[in-house]
Amino acid sequence: MASATSYLLFLSIFSSVLALEAAQPRQSNINLESSLHPSTNPTSWLSPNGRFAIGFYPEGSGYFVGIWFVTSDENTTIIWTAERDGPPVSKDAVLKLTSGGLELEGRSISQFSMDSYASSASMLDSGNFVIYGSNLEIIWQTFDIPTDTIVAGQMLPPRSELISSISETNHSSGKFRLEMQHDANLVLYPMGTLDDPEDAYWSTNTGENPNLNLSLHFSNDGRLYLLGHNFTRNITTAYQSKPTLVYRATLDIDGRFKLYSHDFKSNATEVLAEFPDSADQCKVKGTCGSNSYCSSAAGPAVCSCLPGFYFLDANRTSNGCTRNFTGDGCSLNYDRVMQNMSTLENLVWVIRYGAPDSITNKEDCKKKCLEECKCDAALFNNNTCSMLKFPLEYGYEDENDATTTFIKVVTISPEGGRQSPAAVPITAMKKKFRTKIWIVSLAIIAGLSCTVDVFALFIYRSHRMLGRNRELGLVDEIAPRCFSYHELREATDDFKEQLGKGAFGTVFKGSLSNGERAIAVKRLERMVDEGEREFQTEMRTIGRTHHKNLVRLLGFCDEGPNKLLVYECMSNGSLADLIFKTKRRLYWDDRVRIALDVARGILYLHEECDTRIIHCDIKPQNILMDDNWTAKLSDFGLAKLLTPSQTRTFTCIRGTRGYLAPEWHKNAPITVKADVYSFGIVLLEIVCCRKNMELEAEVDAIVLLDWVSQCFASGELEKLISDEVDMTELDRLVKVGLWCTQSEPALRPAMKNVVMMLEGNIEVSLPPRPDSSS
Repeated sequence: MASATSYLLFLSIFSSVLALEAAQPRQSNINLESSLHPSTNPTSWLSPNGRFAIGFYPEGSGYFVGIWFVTSDENTTIIWTAERDGPPVSKDAVLKLTSGGLELEGRSISQFSMDSYASSASMLDSGNFVIYGSNLEIIWQTFDIPTDTIVAGQMLPPRSELISSISETNHSSGKFRLEMQHDANLVLYPMGTLDDPEDAYWSTNTGENPNLNLSLHFSNDGRLYLLGHNFTRNITTAYQSKPTLVYRATLDIDGRFKLYSHDFKSNATEVLAEFPDSADQCKVKGTCGSNSYCSSAAGPAVCSCLPGFYFLDANRTSNGCTRNFTGDGCSLNYDRVMQNMSTLENLVWVIRYGAPDSITNKEDCKKKCLEECKCDAALFNNNTCSMLKFPLEYGYEDENDATTTFIKVVTISPEGGRQSPAAVPITAMKKKFRTKIWIVSLAIIAGLSCTVDVFALFIYRSHRMLGRNRELGLVDEIAPRCFSYHELREATDDFKEQLGKGAFGTVFKGSLSNGERAIAVKRLERMVDEGEREFQTEMRTIGRTHHKNLVRLLGFCDEGPNKLLVYECMSNGSLADLIFKTKRRLYWDDRVRIALDVARGILYLHEECDTRIIHCDIKPQNILMDDNWTAKLSDFGLAKLLTPSQTRTFTCIRGTRGYLAPEWHKNAPITVKADVYSFGIVLLEIVCCRKNMELEAEVDAIVLLDWVSQCFASGELEKLISDEVDMTELDRLVKVGLWCTQSEPALRPAMKNVVMMLEGNIEVSLPPRPDSSS
C-alpha cells in the first residue's frame, strides 16, 4: 500500500513538472557575436518549435529585420518589424548580437534602452524575442514594442498602441492606430489625430472608471480581454486550443482590428473576429483622406474628391485631396478669383458641425456660404444650415440621408490682376482658344471648299496623332523603358544642348516621337561598384514611383559605361531660378503652394511608395517646375549610385553643404529625418527668397537658419520678408521650418505631420531654438 501511494505521489509530481514545462515557452540560446545575413546562411534564428523566426525578410529593393510565422514561402506573416519607418538595408547587411544589444551594421535596431549588458538572447516559442542580462533576466524584448500585431501571451499596457502597416508588402506605419488609453478605453483612430472621441470609429466603452488602469491581454486560447484592478471584460470568447494552433491579433491595413488563428498542420489562416464588424468599409474613419468622401454600395470602398479638389496621389486615392492654393476666401486676391457653389446629395459628414444658422431655406443656405469669405462649405438638413471650413473629414455616401452639401469652388483667374507662375498656362490656353474660334469662323465664311480642306487636314492629323499616341502610349505603359545609347544620342542631337550639370552628371535636352515629346537625358558619371551591379534594379524601383510632385523617369540606358536616364522635361526651370535669380519675388500664395508641393513629394518617397526612398540631396536646384508651375522633386533614389569623389565637400556624404543634416557630420545613422532637415532649410529659403548662406548680408544674417531663429525669438518676423504676406501664415511656416531643422533627428517631425502643419490641419507648437548652423 505504501509503495502504491509513493508511486501515485511520484506520478503526480512528475505530471506537475511536465505541465509546468509545457506552460513555459521553450528557448534556444543565441550567444554574443552571433550574426545573421540577408542572403547567406544563417538568415534567421528559429524558435525551438520552429514556428517563429527572427531575421531578414525581403521588402522593396532591400531587406528589413523582423519576426514572422514560419509557414510556407508563399505565406509569410510578419508580426514585428524593427525600424519599420527606416530605410531598407542591402544584401550585405549584418545583424549581430553584442553586449550592447541587437545591432544592425553597427547601430542599435530600436529605441529601447537596456539597463545592463547583454549576455545572450532567445527566439521563444511564444513569438517573443528576448535579450538576457548576466543573471539571465530579460532586459529587452520585442513584446514591449509591438508594431501592428500582438500574439497569444502578449499584452498591450496603458498608453501603448498598435499602428497598421501601409500595405501587405510595405510594413512601415500606415493610416490607423489602436490605443490602450489611460482612461481605460481601447480605441481605434485614424493616424494623425488626437485622442478625441469624434475621431474614434470603434471603442470598448470601458472608460466609466478611468482609475481601472486597464491593459489588453491575449490568452493562449485566443481570448482577448481587458484586465485591471478587480475588473475583467472579455472582448472575444475563448476558442479551441490545439497543439497546431497559434493566435494573433493584428490592426490590418483596412483599419480593422482582427483576431486570426493559424493552423500549422493544414497551413490555414482564419479570421475569428474583427472590430468594428460592419461590412461597410466607409464607416472606418480615415478610409478616405481629407476633402474626399467614401462610396461603397456594399462593395469595395471608392474615394472621390470634393468639387474643385484633386487627389494628392492619383495612384493612392485614399490619401485625400487638395487644391492648387492655400488659405481661405478671406485671404484671396479677389480681382483674380471667381467662386460658385457645387451641390452634393446624400453625403454624411462625421465632423464637428458649426452652430446651426437660423436659415431654413436651401437656396438661402447656399447663398450665405457663397457670400461669407470664411465659409468653405455648408450643410443643409432638417431645415437647418451649418457653415463649415476645410478640411472636411470622414464623409461617406448614404442613400437614406437627406443632407445637401454645398462646396465652394474657387477658380483663380489671371484676368484683371497680377499673374503668378501658376496662372501663366491659363493665359496661354485662352489665347489658343481665341485662335481656334478665329480659325473656325474663317472656315465657315470660306464655305464648302474650305470645309473639304479642313476635313482632309483632319484625316491627315488623325493618322499622325494615332501613330504618335501608339508610340507614346507604349513608352508610358512599359516605363521605365530601356533605350539604346544610339537612340538617346539621336534624340539629343549628339548631346548638343546642355540643360545643366549637377552631382549626378550632365543633363541634355532631347525629344522623342519626331520632336513632339520633349525629354531630359541625364548622363551619369563615376558610379560606385554597387551602383554598377544594381543599376537596373534601382531604375525600375524609381520608375514605379508615380506622384504629381515627382519628376517621372521614362526610361534608361545601360550599355557598358554608358548609364543614362530619360526624364519628362520640366519646361520652367528650377525652384532656384525662381527664388534666387529673378528680380521680382514670387507672390506669397505661390511660395506656400510650392512648399506644399515639395513636402508632398517627400512624403510620398518616405511613406507612400512601395519602396521607401531617402532623397539625400533636397535643395532648390533639384526641385523643378513643369508647364503648370507645379513643383516636382528630381534626382530621388540616385544617392547610392554616386562615388565619394562626386559628393560635395565631405567624403561619403551624399548631399550639398548648407542642406546637410548634422548627423551627416557625426557618422551617425542616416534616416528619413535627414531629408526633413534639408526640407526645413529649403522651406526657409522659399519663405525669405534668399539662399541659406549669403556672405554679402549683414553679419547676423549671413546664415539663414541663425537669422530666422533670431528674428523668431525676438518677435521680428517682418525683417525676413519685403513683400506683403499673411503674417499668421508666415509664423506657421517659420515654426515648421525651425522644427524641421532641429539638430536632434528625433525632434524633427515626420513628413506626414509637416504636410498637415503646412496645410493648417494641425497646430504648430512653439519650437526650441536650433543649434547654430555649421
